Amino acid sequence: MNIIHTLFGEGKDLNSLQMVCRAIISFFLTLMLIRVAGMRTFGKKSAFDNVIVIMLGSIFSRVVVGASPFLPTTLACLAFVLVHRLLGWLSFYSDAVGRMIKGEASVLYANGSHIGENMRKARISEKDLLESIREQINEDGLENVKEVVQERNGNISVVRK
Repeated sequence: MNIIHTLFGEGKDLNSLQMVCRAIISFFLTLMLIRVAGMRTFGKKSAFDNVIVIMLGSIFSRVVVGASPFLPTTLACLAFVLVHRLLGWLSFYSDAVGRMIKGEASVLYANGSHIGENMRKARISEKDLLESIREQINEDGLENVKEVVQERNGNISVVRK
């Protein structure tokens, strides 16, 4: 028991060895939590996914510096990951949950005209729209564009005519 206290310490008064040992254990625990969460959390990068990643990092950092107890903090991170995974699973099977968590796609331009209301809601200007067209299809106008959609993850997709 004394070796555990020597290596991991207790409370906020940690020495360098104790913080390094905590960081190593936290690294492997975080790796395990990433596996539990699934690659979707880090692959899609939706706003929801980014919030989870930031919160996990913030909470787990408290373990390394000794600001929070090790086991309860680790369990809190596990709870975050499990709830995130559950919501991902529910949104796969339920469109209503998916809309609540991820939102809905919004058509910004179609059939030769801007959809002003959707552009206002998305806070996308005509200049933003043209920028997306240049990035997506390497053109400087709307002549060859059938539709522009802001996807559920916030990305803008451009469909050619």
